[in-house]
Amino acid sequence: MEFSIAELLAYLSPEKFVAPKTLEQKLDCQDDSSLRRLQVALDGLEKIGVVEKERGKYRRIAQDEVVEGRLRCSSKGFCFAIQDSEGADDIYIRESQLNSAWNGDRVLVRVTKEGSRRRSPEGEVRVILERANPSVLARIKQIEAGEFRAAPLDDRLLFELDLPDAPEDLDQALEQLAHIEVMRYPLGQHRPKGRVAKVLGSDEEAGDLDIVCCKHDLPSDFPPHVMEAAKSISTKITKAEIKRRLDLRSVPTFTIKTDAEESADDAITLEEVEDGNWQLGIHIADVAHYVTASTPLDREAQKRGVSVYLGDINIPMLPSEITDGLCSLKVGKDRLAVSVLILLDATGNLLEFEIQPTIINVDYRLSYEQAEAILAGKKGKEVKPFSKIAKTIVQLDKLSHELKDQRRERGAFELNLPEKIYSRADGIETPEEADKYTFSKFHYDDEGALGAIVVADTAPIHSMLVELMVLTNRIVASHMSALSLPAVYRVHPTPDLKDVEDLIKLASSMEIELPLENAEELHPRDYQNFTKQFSESTAERVLTYLLLATLKPAFYSMTPKAHFGLALEESYVHFAAPVRRYPDLLIHRALHAMFKDGRAGKSARSKEKVELRHSSCHGNIAWNVLPPEVQSELEEYFGMVVVHITDREKIAQDAENDLEGLKKAELMKERTGEIFHGVITGVQSYGLFVEIEELLVEGLVHVSSLKDDWYEFRSRQQTLVGRKNRKQYRLGDRIEVQVKSVDYYRQQIDLITVGSEAEDGEFAGDDSMETAEDVGESDVIDEANITDGEPLEVVEVEFDDDAEDE
Repeated sequence: MEFSIAELLAYLSPEKFVAPKTLEQKLDCQDDSSLRRLQVALDGLEKIGVVEKERGKYRRIAQDEVVEGRLRCSSKGFCFAIQDSEGADDIYIRESQLNSAWNGDRVLVRVTKEGSRRRSPEGEVRVILERANPSVLARIKQIEAGEFRAAPLDDRLLFELDLPDAPEDLDQALEQLAHIEVMRYPLGQHRPKGRVAKVLGSDEEAGDLDIVCCKHDLPSDFPPHVMEAAKSISTKITKAEIKRRLDLRSVPTFTIKTDAEESADDAITLEEVEDGNWQLGIHIADVAHYVTASTPLDREAQKRGVSVYLGDINIPMLPSEITDGLCSLKVGKDRLAVSVLILLDATGNLLEFEIQPTIINVDYRLSYEQAEAILAGKKGKEVKPFSKIAKTIVQLDKLSHELKDQRRERGAFELNLPEKIYSRADGIETPEEADKYTFSKFHYDDEGALGAIVVADTAPIHSMLVELMVLTNRIVASHMSALSLPAVYRVHPTPDLKDVEDLIKLASSMEIELPLENAEELHPRDYQNFTKQFSESTAERVLTYLLLATLKPAFYSMTPKAHFGLALEESYVHFAAPVRRYPDLLIHRALHAMFKDGRAGKSARSKEKVELRHSSCHGNIAWNVLPPEVQSELEEYFGMVVVHITDREKIAQDAENDLEGLKKAELMKERTGEIFHGVITGVQSYGLFVEIEELLVEGLVHVSSLKDDWYEFRSRQQTLVGRKNRKQYRLGDRIEVQVKSVDYYRQQIDLITVGSEAEDGEFAGDDSMETAEDVGESDVIDEANITDGEPLEVVEVEFDDDAEDE
């Protein structure tokens, strides 16, 4: 098995020595090649003082001055190691101290110079823990007859790859795009070596899906041994397995998906019980029963981390034999599930719950459209097959509104953002063109990747399901925390107060007052109040974009922490999508450990027992629920993968954003020269970001194109002001723009304001950034505020030269 240094070090701690045989087993090193790689890695780590060896066993050496981070570089060679710890300093790495590390690599860095008030700490790369670029998207170049190189399109990768084993006909692909696998990374003064995996063709021939998959190294299919493992799983449910589970096959069960034909991995039941209360059942396909730890299926799922949705194409975490077969909740088919059975009163208050391994059988499969027709009280043939559960759907909707009110009462907020890139009503000329550019950005029936629930353009049924799944995730998290089970928690950090204060100042300049409840501390209710104010403004979308920029990314952690977007002080997990997210699968695996090995009393002889699967046990457990060896094994593995699965989620988001950007660039390239209405969504010293309202596409009006005056940047007001004519360009202003040019691969769209173009001469504005190409790299440089290669503290200034020059 291929393993990274990060995985190897995760199994080594300063507390105890570990035998190589144990490492071989944990890293699945079975052949001579992987065994040699393991020994070489251990020898190298010992040589540089990261691990030590004693009597043939190894342990990690604790080093206070060494930190872990991910490299972020600019095209000009400036690099920083970004630490995972919230609030930790970014460490500046000089090019000479990178030691062959590339942009995106996870590294161990030794701090060589402490930071000061105005300067970041400096360091050197000691160990490359995990490579971020096993392959690259590149152009083929010919150096001389028979000698070829590949030049990466990503200008943050400052190298070219030799292609020693190039195909004979590669000279026919000169200057074309290709997917290059990295066969050897730089070694001393030697360049890296690569192999042509696939020639994508010329700029006109290369498809956007191929570009995105190559850029992010997304797999096109599953390895043969993984497919063999998937096909070898028995589809039969034994009587012994049924005996171990709660049998819910007699309870009317239904699924609701966007399309009735879509594979479902979650199902719902709702029954009225005594005293006017309701028993809500959320049933999630029991993926952990089939995908067990340390198997080929599990290792592949861990490697992928999450399913990636690229338009109509899904790059799944697990093979279709699992997703569309064993774990697809089909009508009339017995299926294994993990069920959360929730007792609610008529107003949606939680009374009690239990978590059980179950067997279910789905009776009805509904689409969003059919469920919404039931809620609308329609009587046509489309709803007739569901007449027996119509009242259930209506009651479920009522309960979801009660749950939403409770969430908002806590202070949780929603973001009003468009769900889709385009719709047929948004200036797309034909249905075929609309289908080409339209796809949903939301794939999970919970709060999703942003951390806060998005409401705009979302079907009412989707909103209903979100409330149910968020409640379920909360319940599972509370149970795992109460039982001290190993878990991977979902954390959404509180934004920085300074960022919010800057937003408040900007809003004030737009005559919108955004008061804080407590000037010393942020609360989600502040954001709830902000979004309410935004909804009453004509610049709602612009303000929402600015608010979104203040939110910190959500991540996974072994430690339960607050979730800002959902206004939760207690723990929260992702449980409802184990087919598509690896963290959810880990939660199911920990629950299975509790089902199988959980101890209901202090000892086997104890007369006082608790029901581990029921909420009644909370606060009544004074012993370790899991046996020590099971507890430590789960904690060790969860700790090893928790950073990786956060990284994989970000890669999936980046890939989806890249495809969206390419789609937009393709659309706008065809519309070069056309004029559109736009709204200013961002103002910088180098120009204006304008969103074309008809298409929801953003482009840059570079300040050098504003020929009618010399424009100064007022940073506090986020405004460009003409020195002579005093004309102002402000956030939220509506202007007419023309598409000037499009850089497809950089996904950058150059716009000019209609009427601003004049003869070159009298006024040139800020011309230090020549094209929109430079924006991407200037963003990196601005964040670091680098002057003469030295990292400085970011300060707010007003100036009319480019931020990079400043």
